[in-house]
Amino acid sequence: MMDDREDRMELIGKVVESLPGTLFEVKTLTGQTVLATLSGKMRQNHIMVLPGDDVIIEVSPYDTSRGRIMRRK
Repeated sequence: MMDDREDRMELIGKVVESLPGTLFEVKTLTGQTVLATLSGKMRQNHIMVLPGDDVIIEVSPYDTSRGRIMRRK
């Protein structure tokens, strides 16, 4: 079941760098850099994310510098 929360924004970006602990530096289409972690389903299903991958991230409008990678494009 997908939780469609209204206080979350989805952005499209490209993974720039892979950091320790399933953290990734993602550059969005708007030019913003976001520090993002993998979502729980991506961890459970062992989805690989590498630098250069296009991803969809979910960020909070209150702190747009951190987010969660929801899926690869």
